[in-house]
Amino acid sequence: MSVGQEVRAEFPIFEHAVYANSCSQGALANRVRAAAEEWLAGWDENGAEWDFWVERNEAARAAFAHLLHAEPDDVAVTTSVSQGVSALVSALDLSGERNRIVISEYEFPTVGQIAHAQELRGAEVLHVTPEADGRIPVERFAEAIDERTALVCCTALSFRTGHRNDLSAIAELGHASGAIVLADSYQAIGAIEFDTRTLGADVVTGGTVKYLLGTAGLGFMWVRDSLRAQLLPTQTGWFADEDIFAMSIADYSPHKTARRFDSGTPPVPSLYPGVAGMELIAEVGVPVIEAHVRGLVDRLLSGLDDLGATVATSRGENEYGPLVCVVSTDPNALVDALGAEDIVTSTRDSNLRISLHLYNVESDVDRILGALADQRELLA
Repeated sequence: MSVGQEVRAEFPIFEHAVYANSCSQGALANRVRAAAEEWLAGWDENGAEWDFWVERNEAARAAFAHLLHAEPDDVAVTTSVSQGVSALVSALDLSGERNRIVISEYEFPTVGQIAHAQELRGAEVLHVTPEADGRIPVERFAEAIDERTALVCCTALSFRTGHRNDLSAIAELGHASGAIVLADSYQAIGAIEFDTRTLGADVVTGGTVKYLLGTAGLGFMWVRDSLRAQLLPTQTGWFADEDIFAMSIADYSPHKTARRFDSGTPPVPSLYPGVAGMELIAEVGVPVIEAHVRGLVDRLLSGLDDLGATVATSRGENEYGPLVCVVSTDPNALVDALGAEDIVTSTRDSNLRISLHLYNVESDVDRILGALADQRELLA
């Protein structure tokens, strides 16, 4: 029995649809629903459950750390990647010669918008652009990074095309010039193995709404321990204090650990389902999930080739993951046509996005390919 067949009963949506949109939102598991209801029940019965809420916050921190092969003290619990990255850049001195922020064209708008906001503080922002085939070779990053670079931002996997960056090689380039390297893992964490001990990046961000099977409003930022003391964020909140219950308004005393990048009251409604979703991922194991999804994606790519479809996603050995983007003459119409067949997908730019996860099986892939064969006129 495959991984997908073993866990599929946890996800009611598969009783009536093929769900292939984890790049937007993970499918809802029964245990995740139950966790959200647990939060509501506790609120109803006891009112403010601060002891439980703080415990869930620390459980989330530990779960993120486990996924990253890291220590909980190296992980900040955030409401989003936006919150984490904003706190990070608030700790950077961009007033001198080292004021350059390098970002790829494939970053999520969060990273690009925050980077360009730093232009108000004196930053210079450089974009690394893809090749005609959709790849971003490491050489493009090398051309942009130099001794003026303070921060390099490289998404692990593009939400626009599914292209997977060579994070270790990019980190090596950044470090050679003395830059901090940020890897946003949101489109990969939970479906691709991340090991911060060997990854090379200094900062890794992500969240629960996609392949970690939680809901919106909960994220993380891992910060290398050797770097942490150098970064004193000016964007902060009371949960970032060395003693959150001191309730002092007299000074700024950031925590010695990565908690200094936490913010205000934690996202309690998101903590319960977020922890439950991560527990499910941990039970199966990310390496097992990655191998399972790789088999499904290879089956999908082979079928797309047979259909003569144009695939926007890079096809190199380590250049793709769970998300495959297919060029369409009318992607919105194609999503609607698949939806009429109870197949849930999404679009970005001119591409149909098909994203597979642990709960998908070969028959899902075959149904998607069959539906696309019926809509050949919408394939570029």
